[in-house]
Amino acid sequence: MRNWTENQINLILIRHGETPSNTLKRYLGKTDEDLSEAGIEKLLLEKEKGKYPKADILFSSPMKRCIQTAEILYGCKKPVIIEEWREIDFGRFEGKNYKELNGDADYQAWIDSNGELPFPEGESREEFLQRCQKGLQKAVAGLVREERETPVTAAAVVHGGNIMALLSACHGGNYYDYQCKNAEGYMCSLKFLNKSELSIEIIRKL
Repeated sequence: MRNWTENQINLILIRHGETPSNTLKRYLGKTDEDLSEAGIEKLLLEKEKGKYPKADILFSSPMKRCIQTAEILYGCKKPVIIEEWREIDFGRFEGKNYKELNGDADYQAWIDSNGELPFPEGESREEFLQRCQKGLQKAVAGLVREERETPVTAAAVVHGGNIMALLSACHGGNYYDYQCKNAEGYMCSLKFLNKSELSIEIIRKL
């Protein structure tokens, strides 16, 4: 009998398409914003080019911009919603951009801390990292119950923050090393270290 650690899972991490707030460089976390027309057009173009690998199962953040992206890229599959993969809560910075926050003492303190301080009235990075990892454990739990002779490929349409959190926590490196633009992401593989811990190996960028 195959050991459960031998389950082979490939994970496609995809950042959602562009929204109006993304275009304006605003902090977009808990606001449930739709994709922009430009964002939709880019997703369709990149899909036509064959940018996104096929997937056996589809996961998504519960937020509209991710669900809409998932429908565009993998329309034949209904996404499994992972609540823990909501974007980070930017607190008082939500909906604002750098220019609008310039001169705000709390914002300057957050910048000076390299993003280590919690967002005022929002979430801390550590809380966010733990939440994202909990979501990953939930997502893969059902995939390891079955013995498979061939790898299974899962696509996860999430937020930029989720990708940075998961890769920095499970692959290593700096949180900001894994910033990616809208409609971009990473092709990865999962390695199970034990029943409660796993690592992510990056195969390539999308």
